[in-house]
Amino acid sequence: MHVDDPAFWRAGAISTVLVMSVVLIMLTIDTLGAISAGSARVPAYAVINRHIDYKFDAKRGNDVPVITASEPFFGKAWEAAAAEALIEQGKLVIQSRACMDCHTFFGNGAYYAPDLTKAWLDPAWETWQAITGKPTREEAMAAFLMNPEMYRTWTRTMPNLGLTEPEAVATVAYLKWMAAVDSNGFPPNFGRMQKK
Repeated sequence: MHVDDPAFWRAGAISTVLVMSVVLIMLTIDTLGAISAGSARVPAYAVINRHIDYKFDAKRGNDVPVITASEPFFGKAWEAAAAEALIEQGKLVIQSRACMDCHTFFGNGAYYAPDLTKAWLDPAWETWQAITGKPTREEAMAAFLMNPEMYRTWTRTMPNLGLTEPEAVATVAYLKWMAAVDSNGFPPNFGRMQKK
């Protein structure tokens, strides 16, 4: 074949597309196993029933989630199917209220408001428990989400998104599950004040 022949370039384009399609399919299959709930880096949804913390792993050089003892979520243990349904509802609430227009999740979204990737782990919620008068972190978060204008933060006020109590509970469940995902140290230096 000659390089001036269009058939040569057509055959090359077709073969390249076929080879790259096979590579893409193989990579997709490999990735789906790594990013599905219940995999090594993405915990099963029932993790909302456990205590979640964060610690620095010197071997990896970043922070990793640490999942330990049982911890009731809104006062009860959620079975796997119920936890999955609750987190799915929380995801839909976040999508329907366009939270990414202001917030960031796993590096995606806007930077107008705080990054929510590890929001569950923010030590400020201990203070918010006192402010809201709620006995647990999850109840304080839900109270804030249902009435953010009552609990102003910084100079920007989160708008009242009209969340019902079930929607707020579901959103908090999603945030807790998201905090348990091993995001390779993202966001970096989470929870650590920088020394000057």
